[in-house]
Amino acid sequence: MSGRIVEAEAYVPGDAACHAFRGPTPRNRSLFLERGHAYVYFIYGSFFMLNVSGEVKGTGAGVLLRGLEPLEGTDLMRFRRDAVRLEDLTRGPGRLAEAMWIERDLDGVDLCGPGSLWLGAEVRPAGEIGTSVRIGLTKEIDRPLRFYERGNRFVSGPRRLNV
Repeated sequence: MSGRIVEAEAYVPGDAACHAFRGPTPRNRSLFLERGHAYVYFIYGSFFMLNVSGEVKGTGAGVLLRGLEPLEGTDLMRFRRDAVRLEDLTRGPGRLAEAMWIERDLDGVDLCGPGSLWLGAEVRPAGEIGTSVRIGLTKEIDRPLRFYERGNRFVSGPRRLNV
């Protein structure tokens, strides 16, 4: 399976909304790895989410992957998600993780090295990039740290944020 990342949210050092804000714990230790590692966590008692560590080793920060445009393996993604509409496969961080079979065992994986989950080069240039506030937060809610490809049908969130 493969896809293009079309939506992400940044969680920077010192950000009260970042899981790393209070320092390393057994749950968030992957956010403190060298940039390019997976931080996978279970949330709301129902689904996993995937972040990519984004700083030097020892500094906690990351990027939440919120939307993915499927490129290959959509039949397998549909099987994993039991979704009918193509747009519903990977639009939103929980759907993305479920469709791509991302679970806790991938926490800490080096996404820049060989393995079952990795980041690759863009297959085509990104369209115009939009920014907005992040979605679903109660802290640091006014920071414009969400980035998305404008007009892409695999971007999640309310329409008012996707203009």
